[in-house]
Order: sequence, then structure tokens, then C-alpha cells
Amino acid sequence: MKERYKPLLTPWKIGKVEIKNRIVLTSMGGTDLFGWMEWNHFDKDGARFILEVAKNNAGLVLPGCQPVYNPMYGQWLHKNKKMYDDLAKWMPEFHKTGAKLFVQLTAGFGRSFTVSEMMEKLYNNPVLRVLSKPVMDLDKITASASPSPNRWSDKLPSREMTKEEIQEFIDSFAKSSKLLKDAGVDGVEVHAVHEGYLLDQFTLHYVNKRTDEYGGSLENRYRFAAEIVKAIKAACGPDFPVSLRYSVVSKTKGFRQGALPGEDYVEAGRDMAESEIAAKFLQDAGYDMLNCDNGTYDAWYWAHPPVYMPENCNLAEVEHIKNFVDIPVVCAGRMTLDAAAEAVAAGKLDGAGFARNFLADPEWFTKVLEDREADIRPCILCHNGCFNMCHYKGVPNDQDLSDSLHLARCAVNAEMMQWDKHYIKKTNEPKTVHIVGGGIGGMEAARVLTLRGHKPIIYEKSGVLGGTFIAASSESYKGKLRDLLTWYRREMEKLGVEADAIQHGGDKDMEKKIKKAYPAKSLTQSIAAMAGDLGVGALTLTDIIEEMKKPARDPREDAPPVVFRGDVKQFEDLKIDMEMTGTVRNVVDFGAFVDIGVKNDGLVHISQLSDKFIKHPMDVVSVGDTVKVKIISIDYDKHRVGLTMKGLN
Repeated sequence: MKERYKPLLTPWKIGKVEIKNRIVLTSMGGTDLFGWMEWNHFDKDGARFILEVAKNNAGLVLPGCQPVYNPMYGQWLHKNKKMYDDLAKWMPEFHKTGAKLFVQLTAGFGRSFTVSEMMEKLYNNPVLRVLSKPVMDLDKITASASPSPNRWSDKLPSREMTKEEIQEFIDSFAKSSKLLKDAGVDGVEVHAVHEGYLLDQFTLHYVNKRTDEYGGSLENRYRFAAEIVKAIKAACGPDFPVSLRYSVVSKTKGFRQGALPGEDYVEAGRDMAESEIAAKFLQDAGYDMLNCDNGTYDAWYWAHPPVYMPENCNLAEVEHIKNFVDIPVVCAGRMTLDAAAEAVAAGKLDGAGFARNFLADPEWFTKVLEDREADIRPCILCHNGCFNMCHYKGVPNDQDLSDSLHLARCAVNAEMMQWDKHYIKKTNEPKTVHIVGGGIGGMEAARVLTLRGHKPIIYEKSGVLGGTFIAASSESYKGKLRDLLTWYRREMEKLGVEADAIQHGGDKDMEKKIKKAYPAKSLTQSIAAMAGDLGVGALTLTDIIEEMKKPARDPREDAPPVVFRGDVKQFEDLKIDMEMTGTVRNVVDFGAFVDIGVKNDGLVHISQLSDKFIKHPMDVVSVGDTVKVKIISIDYDKHRVGLTMKGLN
């Protein structure tokens, strides 16, 4: 394990419960121990996933949120005693891993309940509404702090919850927590003053318009959440730890209007000034930890950040709120190990939350510990398997109702939570299988076929594996997609998948040069390595041959141009023919990366490939050298700038 990650292996405490390290599996719908959107039971698939995560070195494990009132069939969670007995029998196996288990209990969804077209029909037809009530009581499921529009649909509004209903939920939290404690669970997490779920709707001014003791002042708006933890402590004792899922700032401009990173806006929900007071109020009510992020379902991309959200997008706010409480805080939301380790070492954070990483590769943290990070199958932040009902605008959920049972699937790991449907079975009759096209689909087919015992051969006309995914991953913010491409190419090499039967153009001398420069098992893999070295998504033998036809130039006289991409605003003052001074930060086969003081990802222009076969740039410049460069082109598009430069003598 890298030395800089060592702070993540230090123990910490939630109340009196010690956690062995700082890695926290945060909850995801569909990884539940008592079923998800179905009849409550001890869920063996959920338990299998949770145990797999614990075996792979997570310190604190939180299964998917468990509604105390089940939207399907209207069950109260505390009334099915058998599933708690089944859980108690399973807990010793879990505890052998050294991890701790906190079960997340939710008050539900309120106006954030994901509505489908079928649900709209049930709700708006008086007869169907009555008939469907025993299975799905939409009136009760979607009830909120005050009458309000549903997050996803204009056809199924939320009514106001009664005080009697509020008390029912509080009682079920307490009774369910006591049963979990008796089953051997280490703690519970209350879901949630977070992401605009039901409890959060009570805290937010733009939703809560009540005039009773649950509306108005800060104390009143947070009363529901406070009464829940007090009831749990009364039932389970003061030493039974209770965490709270908590969004520090709402990042919300209004109903169905989320704020974007860096946007200047007026906060409609919880701002930082209120959060500083609320966090202390919730701690004093009895919560032992805050499991934090930002956002509401009106700004869902903060709590479920897709690929275009920044890494560690919630960390600054979470670090800030830690200054106002004396209990541990966890941060989730595109967390990186580097940022997490640095924050823990500095005392700015207690735990680092990761979720989708474990769906894509449950062994990912074990591989980090074993210095096998190249073997980690990356999550690409696509939501297609784990959160495919998300939409920015208010529209009904387009996910089939039957499909909502499987939220925890994964687009890059077909087996995840579908072990009975997708699995590797060794063949008794090995075959040679010809695969036309070396894109992601072709490589996945080759991977599975090889693991099953077959011999696949990939035919890819471009000369590089990746297919349309190369173009799809080319945008600067799509680094995770490029990571997946790298992972697949590496898997092809590790598994010895044959991909030589490709139409390259017949230049055998050039093939020999490339294989000598980039030794690999096949020409395709050599070209892929060259493309990676050059920092470009795609490269074919034809590209190289065409470049070699151009007159060669000594890079000492005319250094190859380099392209930088970054935010458009960073380039407003730059002009063509402008000469600048920069510092060489890296030297590779095709040229030098020069730091000119703007954020960039150092993409290299492909037009100077022929320089590789003349003089190595390391013979011309070294890291740390101060060099002069001249801007020769500036290419603007909607979201970025391509800046091409060349060195000057």
C-alpha cells in the first residue's frame, strides 16, 4: 500500500464502538438486508454483497436504506420478527471480518418518491387508487411535511403528514433499532436529514410550511429527526451508536432547480449558516456521527455525483461542518483516496465514504492494500445500473417497476447482485470464437469467453482496441471512462486474448519498429501502448505510416506542439503568436509537457509522431528546465479550449 494512504488504516470510534479503518461503505438502494421494494425478509443477495465488502477491508459497512414503513405492501419493519432471527444467525460470520455493521433505517421518501407512469394512473383513477392501496398506498408513501409537488411528476402531489403519522414513524424507528441491536448489529443510521428525503423535507423552508410544532423555527423543523434519535436511545440505551445521514448544504434553488458547482445562487434549502447551528442541535439531540454530503433530489447530482461532477465535490463543506461538532463526520461523493487520506491525517475528516466503487469491483480496496491498483475495475459514474431513474427535469421514472428491485446492479460488472443470472461457468467443449470489433463489447465478450475456457480472437480494423468508446471517453472530464478502457486492454493482455488478425495495411517494417519500441504480445497491444504513451485515445498503423511520410525535423530546432485543455475562462487573455515562458514538468517520447500556469490535462498533438524516430526529447530538455513557447493555435468549443504550442530555441 502506498505510504500516503496509511492514515486511512488508523482506527477511530463512533461513540464507544471502534472502527478498524476509515473506509466506509455508504448505503445504496438494493443492497438491503431486509429486501428492497418487496416483501420484507432476510435478503441473501444483500447479505452476500455486504459480507463481500466486509471481507475486502471496509471498516464500517452500511447496507441499503431500510424503510421503517415499506412502500410495497405497507409493512412496518419491526413487525417481522423472523428476519431479525435470521440476521442474528448471520452476524457472527460478518463479525469475523473485523468490520462493523450499522443498518440504515429510513423514514421514507415523501415528495422524492420516484414515480412511474403506472403510479400516476393508479393515483389519478379513484377506483384504482382504492384497489391498489393494500399493495402501494401512494397517498401515504408520498406524504411530506407540507403539500408540495413530487420531484419527478406533476401528477402525484404530496399531502401533509399528520402528527399521528409522525409518531408512528418515531415508534417504528425505536422498535426496529432495538430488534437490530438484539440481533447483534453494531449501530444504526437514521435516514435522513439528507438529499431532500422525508426527514429532510421537514427541515427545509421551501418544503415545510407547517404552523405546528414541526414547522417554523429551526428547532421545530428539526424536531422529527431529534425525536427519532431520542426514542432510539430510550429503547436501546445511551451507548448504542446512532449515525445520521446529513447533507451539509442543500445546493438547491427551488423545486426541481439544483445549483451547479461554482454557481452564484440563492439557497432555497439549508445554507451553511443554518447547517452550523443544525449540526450542533442534532449532536445535542443524541446523534453519534454525521455521515455527510450535499444536495437534495432537486439537486440530486451532489449526493450521486455523475462523471461531470468534480472529484471530492462535497469535501470542503464537510470539513467545514466538522468544526461545529464534537462527533465524527464522514464524507461521501466522488471521494478519492488521496483527498481522504490527507483530510484524515489533518484531522479534518474521520471517515471516507465509498459506494459505487464496491459495485464495480468489491475487491477494490483490497487491491489498493496489495498495490494492485491497475487491476481495479473502475466505476465510470454512469448511473446506468445503480441509479438509472435519475433525471434532471421533472418527469416520471422510466424504470420498469419490476426493475426497481435491482438498483444495485452495475453497468461494468454484470454479475453484481445478479449472480443467479450472470455468472462464469467453465465449458466442457472449448471453441475458437471470432469476435468482429474490439470495442468494450468485444473485449467483454473475449474476457468472459476466456474465463469460460474458450479461445476468442478479436478482429478490429482500426488497429487499436476500444471502438466507439475511444471517442466517447475523449472529453477531458471522462477520465473514468478512459480508466475502464485501460482496464479492458490490460485484461486482454493478461488473459492472452489474440487480437493480431487485424487489417493494418501491410507495412512490416513499421510493425517491427513499433513492436521494438513498445514490446507486447501482439501488434495491437503495442499500438495501444503507444497511444497511451502519447496521451491520445486512438492510434492506428495508418496514422503512423502517414506521419512518417512527412519530412522529419530535429526537435532541437522545432519542438513538437503540445495541446492543453482546460476551462475557457483560463485562456481569455491568450493570443496566437504570443510567446510565453514555462517550466517543463514531464518529458516523454513525443515531446515535453510545459506548465504555463493554467490548469490542463496535457493532451499531446498527434502531428509530430515522426519525431519519435529521430531524436528523443530527453536529449533536448529535462524536467525543471525553463523554456520559451509560442502559441500557434487556439481551438475553442462549447466547454473547453485546445491550446497548441511549440518550443522556441
